[in-house]
Amino acid sequence: MKWERLLAKGRFGDSPLKINTNAGRSEFEIDYDRIIFSAPFRNLQDKTQVFPLPDQAFVHTRLTHSLEVSSVGRSLGKGAGEILINKFPNLQSLGIDSSDIGAIVAAAALTHDIGNPPFGHAGEEAISDFFRLHPDGKCWERHVRIDQWADLINFEGNAQGFRMLVSKESGLKLTYATLAAFTKYPRPSLITQRDIARKSQKKYGFFINQLVDFEQMTDVLGIEKLSSDSWVRHPLAFLVEAADDICYSIIDLEDGCTMGLVDFEETVDLLKPILGDLFDPEKLKDRSINQNLGALRALAIGKLIQETVEVFAQYEENMRKGTFDKALTDMIPSAKALGEISRVSIQKIYRSKVVLEKEAAGFQVLEGLLTVFSRALYHHFYQPEAFSGQDKSILRLLPEDFPMKGWGAEVNPYPLLRALVDFVAGMTDKYALNLYRRVNGISIPGF
Repeated sequence: MKWERLLAKGRFGDSPLKINTNAGRSEFEIDYDRIIFSAPFRNLQDKTQVFPLPDQAFVHTRLTHSLEVSSVGRSLGKGAGEILINKFPNLQSLGIDSSDIGAIVAAAALTHDIGNPPFGHAGEEAISDFFRLHPDGKCWERHVRIDQWADLINFEGNAQGFRMLVSKESGLKLTYATLAAFTKYPRPSLITQRDIARKSQKKYGFFINQLVDFEQMTDVLGIEKLSSDSWVRHPLAFLVEAADDICYSIIDLEDGCTMGLVDFEETVDLLKPILGDLFDPEKLKDRSINQNLGALRALAIGKLIQETVEVFAQYEENMRKGTFDKALTDMIPSAKALGEISRVSIQKIYRSKVVLEKEAAGFQVLEGLLTVFSRALYHHFYQPEAFSGQDKSILRLLPEDFPMKGWGAEVNPYPLLRALVDFVAGMTDKYALNLYRRVNGISIPGF
């Protein structure tokens, strides 16, 4: 793969001859601006990061997490960009500089969680379990193809994000380079052979009805295939992944300490191996715990950015050849320290009672919403003799633009189910909870 194509400025959904008339902003900076003003991005302010439905203002949501990942991503991209510009001087003749590469990574990082449903990873599991295990979900299996069913029983936020970014409704029309940098898992849900050693094969990155969109992107950028149904990653996707890894490792630990789940002393001990000579215990005196946490976090993230850029430079050629497929943060000198932070975070933060209780509530909420809407749709189109007044009322709660025509016993309902999942996955945590209460009679408007 060649950087000249990998950094193409063309936009998905635009005429190839369209010219940028936004003076002073690069195409990739325009991507960032379009994303940050979009409704799906704003919805992240009320979606779970670690602590579902947080009561404390200092705990991160998906919105604050995404902004921080984007900030780290920009630094990683600019650092890598300086290396690439020196290594490939012809990029400058194409109007590409290190800031452009930073802008691509920043924009892609800004969207990295945009497809996540309410209640975080618990929400992903809840949607998958509904179709895989619940009678009102399993009943659809015989009506769809096997590859479509694989999408439904293995809901993936990354694939949902790609779907949102390329949809006509979003109006984003991002550059192909940003879309590819966003795509950590360049394969569909059902593949003939999975290479478990490749990080990019761990999950999937697009639903089967976005295959044509994905192929269009790879054709424009010259991204090569690994097999008949899998591709190699865009090299900048490794930086987006690293930005996320760095932020959730360090900042989730900071949140855990702020919440009292990890002692301050233990937090400091976990960060010391990363900081090395940068750690000065004298500077921790006469300041609040929150001030100290902020200072340690900033130093740790700065060190991790430096280490990651150096590893990117080392393996850049292998990335373009498709022979490198690991997390960059697994290759840096601080990898062992990050592993220990992850171990402690799993034990004391991600499995804490406050997180598990609210995740359990999330399973209940999403299963309940999918049950009532899925049952009403199935009765209406595929079992009309069971269609009830309750079903009719439930369907009136669907969005005005929901596709309610053209379905029946002889019609594959996969697009209908995709629209239903779009509706539920696009909800904020609080909206999902409130709607669940209303449709189940737990809360009645006006009473």
